[in-house]
Amino acid sequence: MTYCVGIEVNEGLVFAADTRTSASFDDVRVYRKMHVFEWPGDRVFVIMSAGNLATTQLTISRLQRDADDPDATRSLRTFSHLYEVAEYVGDTLVASQVKMKDEAQQSGVNVQSTLILGGQIAGERPGLYMVYPLGNCIATSPETPYLQIGESKYGKPILDRIIRPETSLEDAARCALVSLDSTIRSNLSVGMPVDMALLRSGDLKISQKMRLEADTPLYAEIHDTWSRKLEAAVHSLPRFPWEPPQEREDVPGPLPAMPPRRIPSRQDPGDAQGQQQ
Repeated sequence: MTYCVGIEVNEGLVFAADTRTSASFDDVRVYRKMHVFEWPGDRVFVIMSAGNLATTQLTISRLQRDADDPDATRSLRTFSHLYEVAEYVGDTLVASQVKMKDEAQQSGVNVQSTLILGGQIAGERPGLYMVYPLGNCIATSPETPYLQIGESKYGKPILDRIIRPETSLEDAARCALVSLDSTIRSNLSVGMPVDMALLRSGDLKISQKMRLEADTPLYAEIHDTWSRKLEAAVHSLPRFPWEPPQEREDVPGPLPAMPPRRIPSRQDPGDAQGQQQ
C-alpha cells in the first residue's frame, strides 16, 4: 500500500509520500513514489503515485520519453495550462493500464494506479489535481485544499483541522509530515523513508526537497513533539463531574519505547506485474 498527500495553500504546494511497496508479506521494498519534472523558469510538475508499481513506472517512463522528444506534439512541455497537462497525464495513465492489463489478463492482477499531479506553468498560479484510473481528474478547492491517495484515513484528521488556503507553506509541510507519521504509526503497509517537496508560488522550480528517515533529526523531533503535545492535550481536557478538581496541568513523562515494527502479513495483488505501492 502507500500514502501520498498533496496540499495547496496560497503560498504554494506541498508534496509528501512514503516509499514502502509490497508484493507479499516477505517482499517489502523501497521505491520512490514522487517524481519531479522540472524546467526552471518555465514549468515544474510533481507526480505522486499509488497502485500497481509496474503501471506507474510505465506511465512515468512514457511521460519522460515524450518530454525528451522535441518533435512530440503532446508532452509535459507543450501545454499552456495545468488542466491540459492533467488531461494528458490521465490519457497516458489509461494507455499504460491497457497495456499492462493485456499482459496480465490471465493472472488476475489489479493494474490500476491513481496519481496526484501538481505544479505550475509560467503565467498561471500553482495547481493540484488527482488523476483517477479512468483518466478523469479533480482539482483542489478552497473547501478541500488537499488531496490524498492510498491509506488516507489515518492522516486525514490533522489536515481537516489545520489546512486552510491561508495556512503558511511551512505549516502545511509540518501537517503533511504529521499526517504521514500518524499513518505510519497505524498502518504497517506505509513506511519510511518519506519524500517531501515544496513548490513556492512563482519559483517555477522545486523550492525545497528532502528525504527523511526515521532517525533524521527533524523527523524524529516532529514525531516526538507531536506525540507529547497530543498526550498533554488529553490531560488538559475538561474533567468529568465525578473527578477531583485538577490543581495543575499534568505534564506527561517520557514516552515508552515504540515496539519493533513488523512486516505486513497480508498478500498484496501485484505479484505478477509489479508490486503494489
